[in-house]
Amino acid sequence: MRENVRVTTVIEQSAPVAPRLIATDLDGTLLRDDKTVSDRTVRALAAAEEAGVEVFFVTGRPARWMGVVSDHVHGHGLAICANGAAVADLHAGGRLLKVRGLERETALDVVHTLRDAAPGTSFAVELATGIHYEPAYPPFYLDPGATVAVAEKLLHEETPGDGVPVLKLLARHGELDPDEFLALARAAAGERATFTRSSPTALIEISGPGVSKASTLELCCAERGITAAEVVAFGDMPNDVEMLSWAGSSYAMGNAHPAALAAASGRTITNNEDGVAVVIERILADRTGSLAGR
Repeated sequence: MRENVRVTTVIEQSAPVAPRLIATDLDGTLLRDDKTVSDRTVRALAAAEEAGVEVFFVTGRPARWMGVVSDHVHGHGLAICANGAAVADLHAGGRLLKVRGLERETALDVVHTLRDAAPGTSFAVELATGIHYEPAYPPFYLDPGATVAVAEKLLHEETPGDGVPVLKLLARHGELDPDEFLALARAAAGERATFTRSSPTALIEISGPGVSKASTLELCCAERGITAAEVVAFGDMPNDVEMLSWAGSSYAMGNAHPAALAAASGRTITNNEDGVAVVIERILADRTGSLAGR
């Protein structure tokens, strides 16, 4: 979290003089509520890339759910998926280039701990090849090939993935408040894994220790010689908090969770009002003005 930071409007908040990379969440941030990318946002993303500013999509979505933005990837074509557990090449159909998995033994330990701490919790396992879930877990209609079985079977080395990396574990509770469930899970098992959430329901996303959007973004930036001060980040939910805190300049959406608002250095308007595009347009205008002034 940033200390003593004043949440500002997009008009008051200043971006770095020469940002080199824009990192944006998707759902609730870049995407409108109907899961589309507006024409204005498409133009803003293209203009950023044309100006030499890289754009990274940084999302909790798995690579196979990136079709909503795959047509709007320019340059490198990389996206950080599954809350930092994978880096995917969207130019190559979502092929995973980097995986930072959750050990199956650790995942199973977390399952047992959460069952004791919050009876009624059901689980899903997101593998590098697809998702599988327990009978009590709401079905994923986008993944008709999923295996339905108890978590112990899903996390066994031979089924259903036969050694395929676990990207994250999902835990859902039908009655608890979402923030209370997250706090409970962190208190019960926070030293064994990374716990966060991005859903309006009591759905927790569990990754390997130290794995987050921010830590994987930092790795990708280091490979490019880009510092945190040269990054502008956008987000709206608790799974964006570390990224918003790490980036030199960051914006929480007008529709953001209080934790995201507290972590960001600035605030823009809502996702349905193209809040990301508004900031990008200002960044590029400031950049053009700065170059003209020279």
